[in-house]
Amino acid sequence: VPALLDEAFALYVADPFDRLRNPQGILNLGTSENKLCFDLIEERLGRPDMNYLEPELFRYSDTQGTKRFREEIAKFLTDYARAAEALNPDHITVMSGCCAVFATLSTVLCDPGDGYLIPTPCYGGIHSKTWLYGGIQPVHVPLASEVTDEESHPFQLTVEKLEAALDRAKKQGRRVRALILINPHNPLGYFDIHIYAKIFLFNMFICLHFSVHRHELHVIMDEIYMLSVYGDATFTSVLSLDCVPDPERIHFMWGFSKDFGMSGIRVGVLYTRNHEIRKAVNQLAVFHGCPGPVQHVLSQFISDRDWLDNVFFPTNKKRLREAQNILVDGLADVGIPVLKSSGGLYVWADFRKFLKSQTFEAELELWQKLLDEKLLISPGKAFHCYEPGWFRFVFADSVDKIYLCIQRLKHVLHTDAAGSAANSTSSNEDAVSTPEEGSSCNPSNATGDDASQLKNIPLY
Repeated sequence: VPALLDEAFALYVADPFDRLRNPQGILNLGTSENKLCFDLIEERLGRPDMNYLEPELFRYSDTQGTKRFREEIAKFLTDYARAAEALNPDHITVMSGCCAVFATLSTVLCDPGDGYLIPTPCYGGIHSKTWLYGGIQPVHVPLASEVTDEESHPFQLTVEKLEAALDRAKKQGRRVRALILINPHNPLGYFDIHIYAKIFLFNMFICLHFSVHRHELHVIMDEIYMLSVYGDATFTSVLSLDCVPDPERIHFMWGFSKDFGMSGIRVGVLYTRNHEIRKAVNQLAVFHGCPGPVQHVLSQFISDRDWLDNVFFPTNKKRLREAQNILVDGLADVGIPVLKSSGGLYVWADFRKFLKSQTFEAELELWQKLLDEKLLISPGKAFHCYEPGWFRFVFADSVDKIYLCIQRLKHVLHTDAAGSAANSTSSNEDAVSTPEEGSSCNPSNATGDDASQLKNIPLY
């Protein structure tokens, strides 16, 4: 699947949709980039304070990042993450993107062949980043859409699921050294402190016995979508919790790619109180440094609180909410429900009714048909989802592209539905789920309903 996505992205790069110059090009709603506030960013970066370059910025700097940049990041995260205590700039390391943070931190925390727990579906890029340097293996914690008596919503993480995954790893002879959590979640798009509170705050058995005393796990908390929140709920950062177990085992990540729509700037942030971990990470950070002028520009950017609070963040939130509503309404009109979400740049959409069979082969077949229609989205397989039929749509783009996405989607699904109606001799076996080996999920049976009959499906 990663190879297929790479090929699809290469096709998009060679043939991108452009309303004026290439209206028949590939429409990309698969890459998680925020394109809604380029006008605001362009205006702010064009101000005179961004153009002042000190000679010091062109020299080798501290591998952790310039002192001023780390100080501004510490103040920024203290305020916007509502930190329980002021962040120490000396505990911050700046690198060329969060991919670099994942690669270096996982290498430092683990030995080759070690594993890390990660709830799935998850951001698939983590696996390649953690494998590249140290040969670290993922240990999936499968989450299911079906809600049990012990759960309150789909794809909920529970202690029992963590324990089961850890036990499987032990039986396979794999040592687990860390747990990775993404908040707000990618690709699910929700943030729910009740999920992570069991690990960090309320349940001391989980906090102290499971994570630290019993298993001695490190926790990597990826909050790169921390400020990409568009719902009414209030996001809670791990930095805001004032009673975490063994703070030196909790490592926080954030970056400029998502919240500020600067994926090409390549700046990621690691905050850890663990001196030995930070010392080791800084040895690798020399290969992932950020240019001095970029650090200066971003220092100016995040220190302008008046502009952030009164212009950028309110506008970004408003545009994210509007774009998400348009996409969700359009998908509902086609008969596609989505997981209810309040954060991130995407929605997690349920296409199971449109699969020929509940298999990942059928999921990829549908994905290929969408790509043939010049629509690039991300299949659930790319996120290691254990239920076939889920897709991620990125909505942080222009309204005309979202409407075109729905139009192309309707064309594919209605054509398929018409073909299914004309050839309705398929066996009942096609409706039976066949999850991957080791999956604990139980996807619902698919139906052969025509897309036109699937109206007004409520949000999960």
